[in-house]
Amino acid sequence: MRLETLALYSRYRLLKKRMKPSIKELGLTLYVLRKSLLAAVGSFIVATFIFIAIFGSYIAPYDPYETDIANRFLSPSPSHLLGTDKLGRDILSRMLHGARYSVRAGLSVLAIAVPIGILLGGIAGLFGGWIDEVVMRTTDVFLAFPYLILAMSFSAALGPSLVNAMMALSIVWWPLYTRVVRGQALSVRESTYVEAARSRGASRFSIMFRHILPNCLSPILVTFTLDMGAIITATAALSFLGFGAQPPLPEWGRMVSDGRRYLLQAWWVSMFPGFAIALTVLGFNLLGDGVRDALDPKLRRLTEVKWRKRIGF
Repeated sequence: MRLETLALYSRYRLLKKRMKPSIKELGLTLYVLRKSLLAAVGSFIVATFIFIAIFGSYIAPYDPYETDIANRFLSPSPSHLLGTDKLGRDILSRMLHGARYSVRAGLSVLAIAVPIGILLGGIAGLFGGWIDEVVMRTTDVFLAFPYLILAMSFSAALGPSLVNAMMALSIVWWPLYTRVVRGQALSVRESTYVEAARSRGASRFSIMFRHILPNCLSPILVTFTLDMGAIITATAALSFLGFGAQPPLPEWGRMVSDGRRYLLQAWWVSMFPGFAIALTVLGFNLLGDGVRDALDPKLRRLTEVKWRKRIGF
C-alpha cells in the first residue's frame, strides 16, 4: 500500500513539474487580461451574452411566439419592459430567446471554417510548390469578393433559412484562416527545431501538427475572438435582407427587419435588437483586443517582471 502511495505521489510530482510552465504562462495571460479595463468590460459583456443565450428562454417573462393583437405596438412599460411588436409579442422575451441563435451561428460557422482554413493553410505553407499555388489562388478567388455579397449568393442558391445562412458563411470564411496559418507556417518551417525534426525522420504531417500548428494558436485565437462579432453581424445582416432566419424565428437581425417599416410609429421594435447586436459585437471586439495584447510577446515581456514580483517567483 505504501509503495502504491509513493508511486502515485511521484507521478503527481512529475505531472506538476511538467505542467508548471503551462500554469505560469496561463497565469501571466490572465494577469495581462485583468490589467486591461477594456478587456474586462469585453469579458463581462461576452459572459452576459453567453449567459442569456443559455438561460434566456427560462428567464423570459412571456412566450416569444405568443401573439396578442390587442396589445400590438405597446411602448416600453412595467408590464412590457421593451414594448411589443406588430403582433403583440413581447420584445424582451424574443430578444432573450433569440440570443441563442447568434451564439449558434457564430460557433457553427467557426467550427466549420477554422479546421478547413487551418488544414489548408498548414498544407500550403509546409509543402509549398504547386500545392501552395492551388490553395492560395483558390483563396484569392474567394477573397476577391466582399464576403457578405458572396454569402448572399450562396444563401440565395441554398434557400432562405438560418441553417443555409450559416453554411454560406462557413463557405466564405475559411480563406481568412488559410492566409493566417500559411503565413505562420512559412515563417516557422525553416526554424532550427523544424530542421531538427526533419533530420530525425519526422513526416511532414507530424511536423505540421506537432511543431507548426501549435505556433499558430495565438493568431488563430485572436482571429477567432474577433470573428465571433463579425459573424454575428453577418448573420444578422443576412436575416435582415431575407436570406437568413425566417418569421417567426426571434433572431435579432430578423427582428430589426420586421420593425423597420414601423420605425417612426414604434421605434423600439427595431432599436432594441439593433442595440443588442451592437453591444455584443463591441464586447467580442474588446475581448479580442485584450486577448491580442495578452498574447503579444513584447507586452508579455514587459508585464512578466511585475507579475513575477507579485506572485513571488
